[in-house]
Amino acid sequence: MVYKSITAEEAASYVKDNDNVGFSGFTPAGCPKEIPNAIAKKAEEEHAKGNPFSIGMFTGASTGDRLDGALSRAKAVKFRTPYQANKDLRALINSNGTHYFDMHLSELAQDLRYGFLGKVDVAVVEAADITDNGEIVPTEGVGILPTICRLADKIIIELNSYHPKEIRGMHDIYEPADPPMRREIPIYKPSDRIGLPYVKVDPRKIVGVVETNNINDGGKFTPLDDVTLAIGKNVSDFLVHEMKAGRIPSTFLPVQSGVGNVANAVLGAMGENTAIPAFNIYTEVIQDAVIKLMEEGRVSFASGCSLSVSPDALKEVYSKFDFFKERILLRPQEISNNPEIARRLGLVTINTALEADIFGNINSTHVLGTRMMNGIGGSGDFTRAAYLSIFTTPSTAKDGKISAFVPMVSHLDHSEHSVKIMITEHGVADLRGKSPVQRARLIIENCVDPSYRPLLSEYLNQGIAGQTPHNLNNCFAFHQEFAKSGDMHNVTW
Repeated sequence: MVYKSITAEEAASYVKDNDNVGFSGFTPAGCPKEIPNAIAKKAEEEHAKGNPFSIGMFTGASTGDRLDGALSRAKAVKFRTPYQANKDLRALINSNGTHYFDMHLSELAQDLRYGFLGKVDVAVVEAADITDNGEIVPTEGVGILPTICRLADKIIIELNSYHPKEIRGMHDIYEPADPPMRREIPIYKPSDRIGLPYVKVDPRKIVGVVETNNINDGGKFTPLDDVTLAIGKNVSDFLVHEMKAGRIPSTFLPVQSGVGNVANAVLGAMGENTAIPAFNIYTEVIQDAVIKLMEEGRVSFASGCSLSVSPDALKEVYSKFDFFKERILLRPQEISNNPEIARRLGLVTINTALEADIFGNINSTHVLGTRMMNGIGGSGDFTRAAYLSIFTTPSTAKDGKISAFVPMVSHLDHSEHSVKIMITEHGVADLRGKSPVQRARLIIENCVDPSYRPLLSEYLNQGIAGQTPHNLNNCFAFHQEFAKSGDMHNVTW
């Protein structure tokens, strides 16, 4: 079948006001760029005429500025799910300019198939290649691609020649059957292949192909500092301790790691620690540190949903395709983040907390309990199912004026029942088998910044008798003080 070659503006004409649009990709990796920008321009033109124009948006996770940013600035977002990290979209959400529902990433594709979230009218897909019989080869991010392609009435392709066609073979595309026909997902080690190297669609649904040559939005991570390096070393040393104690096998276990500087620092420290054997990754986002560790022989294999790396790291991968195609596999997030697989493989999961309380509850999403930062992402998918769930965070923010540890979290994403280990630059709190008071003392002594330890110890001592000794009059005093004076140190009880 010969597909119609169209411009981005022509592609945007297929998207109507009030449509629900599914986009490929996961982080900026694999996301379309020119078509979303053209949809945003169309929205601005319609608004100038006095006409309504907005769309519902289903994505894999966060996207690039040319997708989330452009559509947010055009006020063209009817609703958005499941995760975001764009400043303009964040501002739109927190001003109630759009509806945002935060979701566990592993659940989105199946909830779309179940019909919980409405229909998918259009799928906009970045591809490295497309065959005449409807085989779509993704670029370096998969997300919810197979599901939106199957459910959408229309598919529009952004054929991005920046990504070589030789990327075919780096993907493992598999959709589980829906209940009551679902079987176990047959992945028993991270390198197992269970699906196809492409997404198969009905070619008649492809209404047009827009040819592009675009690098991803985004860039390099901020350089590591003393705090992130110390956190990485503390995680690495703790894992070695667990191996010596016989609680992690000598062959080690697959690792899941979150996104960002702390995650890169942790993986880097694990790679440098020769007491840890070469290990496998089973995660959602494969970052720069993994590429470096593969070349050094410290990471044997990485399974993920997205190759979300810097431009330099991506060039390195593409220049050594034969090497990396044997060691990297990209899957839909329904598989990369699947809790059943995480539990069965025995993952060591390492995620970042925005805020924690002294009893081990985690806030991953909301600043001061009200303003959405990014979303829960895949942290919940992995944490509850982990062999060993670790949360990391710098102990303070805003030059020490914010303590990452408070009496009670202002928003709850992961409860104390799922959190086994807390680690900051100051040390490690092993919460396994501990009561709430024992957890609080460990966290205060080992993880909290020294300048906040007296305040939090005083709070614990004033708690009303009970299993979890909170003082309900003071449990949000840290947040209230920051709102009033801009420094949590100024708390008085």
